[in-house]
Amino acid sequence: MQYEITGDNLQMVTLRLALGEKACAEAGAMVNMSGNIQMTTRMRGGLFGGLKRVATGESFFMTEFTPGGGEGFVSFAGNVPGKIFTLDLTEGEFIAQKTAFLCSEEGVNLDVAFTKRLRSGLFGGEGFILQRLSGSGRAFLHCCGDIMEMTLAPGETVRVETGLLVGFESGVDYNIALAGGVKTVLFGGEGLFLTTLTGPGRVVLQSMNLAKLATALTPFIPTGNSS
Repeated sequence: MQYEITGDNLQMVTLRLALGEKACAEAGAMVNMSGNIQMTTRMRGGLFGGLKRVATGESFFMTEFTPGGGEGFVSFAGNVPGKIFTLDLTEGEFIAQKTAFLCSEEGVNLDVAFTKRLRSGLFGGEGFILQRLSGSGRAFLHCCGDIMEMTLAPGETVRVETGLLVGFESGVDYNIALAGGVKTVLFGGEGLFLTTLTGPGRVVLQSMNLAKLATALTPFIPTGNSS
C-alpha cells in the first residue's frame, strides 16, 4: 500500500490500494475515493470488539475499503484542525488516546487498554480507557494542532499538559503528577495535574486538544435570541 498526506493544518491521507489490499477506518472518516472502491461496514472482532470500540469513544462499526478490478484510492481526514501521524507497526504495541485512530491497513488490530493507576484514570485527561494498536502494518492517527515526536531514554521523563498526549509505546510508563505547589496550582493556569511519561520508548504529543479549542471559541459563540 502506498499513501500520501496532503495539506498543512487540515491534513488528509490518501491510501492507494492494489488489488487484494484492504483499508479500515472509523465510520465517517472517508473524504473521497475512486469509483472502483467497495465499502463494507463490519463489526471487526464481532459484537465484543464493537462494544470495546464504543468504550474507547470510537464507532460501533468500522468501514472496510477494497478496490475492485485494479488499483484504487481512498482518502481520510479528521474532524478538527490538525495533522496526521503515520505509525508503522512491526513489533510491539502502541497506546493511543481514545479518539486518535483514523484509519489503517488490514493487519492492524485495535483493542482496549486500561490505565494502570486510579489517579491516572481520574485526572489524566484521557480517562481509564485508551486504545491499544498492535499487529503489522501502517496506522494513521489524527492529532489536534501540530505534532511533536520524541524518543525517551531509559529513566528519562517528560511532563505533558493533560489532554495533549496522542500516544506512546507500550514500554513507556504513564502516570499523573501534581503540577507544582499551591501557588502554581491556583495561579499557574496549567491545571492541577500533568501527565508524566518515563522511558524507554517513543512518545507522540499534540499542541492542541478539543477542550482547549472549545474554550478558545466559547466567547465568540452567540447565546440567546438575536434579531
